[in-house]
Amino acid sequence: MAVGTSPYDAADAYADVVAHMARTRAADGRASTAGAADDAIRVLIADDEPELRIALADLLEHEDRLTLIGSAGDATEAIQIAVEERPDVALVDVKMPEGGGAHAAREIIRVSPDTRVIALSAFEDRPTVLEMLRAGAVGYLVKGMAGDEIVGSIRKVVAGGASLSSEVIAGIVQELTFQLQREDAQRRTLDARRTEIQRFVGGEGLSMVFQPIVELESRVTVGYEALARFLSFPLRPPDEWFAEAVALELGVALEASAIEQALRELPNIPDDAYLAVNCSQRAAETAEIAELLDPHAPRIVLEITEHEAVEDYDGLVAALQPLRDRGLRVAIDDAGAGFASLQHTLRIAPDIVKLDLSITRDIDRERAKRALATALTSFADEMSMTMIAEGIETAEELEALMELGIRFGQGFFLAEPGPLD
Repeated sequence: MAVGTSPYDAADAYADVVAHMARTRAADGRASTAGAADDAIRVLIADDEPELRIALADLLEHEDRLTLIGSAGDATEAIQIAVEERPDVALVDVKMPEGGGAHAAREIIRVSPDTRVIALSAFEDRPTVLEMLRAGAVGYLVKGMAGDEIVGSIRKVVAGGASLSSEVIAGIVQELTFQLQREDAQRRTLDARRTEIQRFVGGEGLSMVFQPIVELESRVTVGYEALARFLSFPLRPPDEWFAEAVALELGVALEASAIEQALRELPNIPDDAYLAVNCSQRAAETAEIAELLDPHAPRIVLEITEHEAVEDYDGLVAALQPLRDRGLRVAIDDAGAGFASLQHTLRIAPDIVKLDLSITRDIDRERAKRALATALTSFADEMSMTMIAEGIETAEELEALMELGIRFGQGFFLAEPGPLD
């Protein structure tokens, strides 16, 4: 039977095995006895095709030093036999009930570490080949191959070698080549991104713009939020750069660089206005950030962002307390946008709560958003927190927010982010 991409036919495989047995008998002039000697190789067969299990059992019966110790039709049964019998070799079908061949291979090797697993497949399937090899298989044979090749593979893996059919070897070489190329491309991309972020950390390509925060009724500016901008092509949103910096373990360094640049502009901000800088929980707990903020604490609002999830609120609160004692105020971003921001508000007890722009947008037309903003404003008043609405883009939104009693806000309708004049 031809092998390659054509489906496996159990009858053809059985005919191949029988033909092999006939050749063996003709050559020897006698039928070999079952391997009952002490040095016999003990084999487990695991395949959901009954015909194939019978054919392989017949093959083993007529081979010296090979003995069948169990036959299984699914992964669970194969694993159980491995637990009880500790076979030398397990012939494992890659597609079988109760979890598949890869699961069976991993568990057989776990419960019987000395067992050598040979995978059996109806046709060459590169992803499956790699999956089985990762699971611990040391051989991979395409079903339908001659019986002497199966026997030779069993003996080879017991001797410590590996056994792969020629069809499989060609596929694996090609797949591994593609995989290495993909990994090399990914590595080059990561190296380029790391180099780019390190450039930002050094101050090159990183700039800060400032968006005014105003008292809504008088339009007097009470503060400025510092926002990072990255000069890189193609252009990417700042949040993506900060998230990638975290993934590359450069998150704190990048945040510190942005805060340091923002603080340089503090002399250009009126004395009666504050500077708001963004900071993740992990960066806020570091001595590096504390040292940057401490000399300017009374004029700083630290906005806790969600670049990373807060894992230890008690630790964060404790780290911020010395700065708060010095006059620093803490703000929570994106209030009302989800559970995380509400959790921040309850656990950190901020001085300022910033209403998320998703609630601000169309608040003049959507009753549910007005109800939520009313509830959050009432909560903030009760807790002596200042409410600031973000993302105000129309006169109607501004009017609706003022009617709800929100005193402060920021957004393109009021002033766009830009350099300090």
